[in-house]
Amino acid sequence: MKSIVTGGAGFIGSHLVDALLAEGHEVVVLDNFSTGRPENLEHVRDKIEIIECDLGIPGNWCKSFEGVDWVFHLAALADIVPSIQHPATYFRANVDGTFNVLQASIQSNSKRFIYAASSSCYGIPDNYPTTERSEIRPQYPYALTKRVGEELVMHWAQVYKMPAISLRFFNVFGPRSRTSGTYGAVFGVFLAQKLAGKPFTVVGDGNQTRDFTFVTDVVAAIIASAKAYKHGKIYNVGSGCTTSVNKLVELLEGEKIYIPKRPGEPDCTFADITKIKEEIGWTPKVTFEEGVSEVLRHINYWRNAPVWTPDSIETATKDWFKYLSY
Repeated sequence: MKSIVTGGAGFIGSHLVDALLAEGHEVVVLDNFSTGRPENLEHVRDKIEIIECDLGIPGNWCKSFEGVDWVFHLAALADIVPSIQHPATYFRANVDGTFNVLQASIQSNSKRFIYAASSSCYGIPDNYPTTERSEIRPQYPYALTKRVGEELVMHWAQVYKMPAISLRFFNVFGPRSRTSGTYGAVFGVFLAQKLAGKPFTVVGDGNQTRDFTFVTDVVAAIIASAKAYKHGKIYNVGSGCTTSVNKLVELLEGEKIYIPKRPGEPDCTFADITKIKEEIGWTPKVTFEEGVSEVLRHINYWRNAPVWTPDSIETATKDWFKYLSY
């Protein structure tokens, strides 16, 4: 088997590379290293092919799709504030990039195409747990571009009979999660603060809950979906439960301070995973407590991550409040 992983130097992508190698695959990674880190693949560098490229522009990277069996399209720009500030950049990466990867996959007659979608497409849902039939309400350009990418994948599955599946990831966490300079996901923020001996900056009252899903469970869902004979389907990928930010702070053990609640964010994310359980046969295995314990074992990974303070967060999220307040 030959598999391509776009964004393979990133958080989820590098774990997927590990799992595919364990199953005996020949693996090609396509990454521009804008957020992915070469260190994430250092331990398997001699076992894979790495192509540094910009998927937003068709190029020589398309030749790597020759003879490919499975394509896993994880490459994307994430984070809310940068997507508000630079929507054209996000459109090119997340929409044009997806179009180009779809075209390369069709031309190579790939047997499976798995798209990493985002639960952010639901915006602020009416019901919890949230099913795949819930209304689509993207609140910011990142969520919109990921949703447009998903629309492309589903349309290509319909028109061109592309053997594609879209997986809507909820709040994925684990070792190797992003450490970029952009203010973003809660784990990266809190772990850097813990290493620096600073208080955790808890948004709002901390009672908001998230469907924290451990990265190895997400990877297992990706591979199970590739093995399943499904076509043009969309599945939620979550933990099956929801946990408060205050609970995370309790497990990480440290002082906390509160910062203003942000517009456009739900009080809860909670995936209904009935569909993927029944149709794919996947179920999550790692509890939140087990996952946090594993992250803490690898905490030095975040040693050089930016340490956020209430003042720097206020500056970084100014456009968040400017554009998303109603």
